[in-house]
Amino acid sequence: MADQTHVLFVEDDDVIREATQLALERDGFAVTAMPDGLSGLEAFRADRPDIALLDVMVPGLDGVSLCRRIRDESTVPVIMLSARADSIDVVLGLEAGADDYVTKPFDGAVLVARIRAVLRRFGHAGGSAQTEEAVPADGGGTLAFGDLEIDTDGMEVRRAGQPVALTPTEMRLLLEFSAAPGTVLSRDKLLERVWDYGWGGDTRVVDVHVQRLRQKIGQDRIETVRGFGYKLKA
Repeated sequence: MADQTHVLFVEDDDVIREATQLALERDGFAVTAMPDGLSGLEAFRADRPDIALLDVMVPGLDGVSLCRRIRDESTVPVIMLSARADSIDVVLGLEAGADDYVTKPFDGAVLVARIRAVLRRFGHAGGSAQTEEAVPADGGGTLAFGDLEIDTDGMEVRRAGQPVALTPTEMRLLLEFSAAPGTVLSRDKLLERVWDYGWGGDTRVVDVHVQRLRQKIGQDRIETVRGFGYKLKA
């Protein structure tokens, strides 16, 4: 089990929880499945999993609140599970710190593909796949944009000399922008490069992460180019 990717799965529906756990285990994951948010939080603190799958609507402590608790303590990747693609819960989950979301009902193969895509960004193998390290967008060194400094070797960011805590997804997003300052990057391009979406995806994922990144590095640092995408001000 030591070389397996450990998944924390929080889902209150017994059938979905058991079927999904079996499917993930068949793909080589080690799974801890919990029926509610409070037991999920306890399991997270006890086991420190490699990734967390959180259903939005679970009793005790809902998935969005659980995501916030996890994000307060860790940068472990989080994928939210939502029953409705157009639900406000999707945005709330992303704003709480989730890295991605999957809409229920979901195909097992699609879920595994999304899990592995997230894990690749975090430098984990994902089930039985071979380890693939996250590759920075820039070749190395320190980049400076006003009072913002990005150490692409140490994967550290400072603003006015103070460290800025970014999740790995936020860091990869910032690296994409910093590799081409002043160049407009479309949402689809960012989905492809940062989220490893070869099949398109929900651009709300990009929008919310840009919003979170702005809160940390400065609201005016990343400019919205209406109808095209975003760019880092040179």
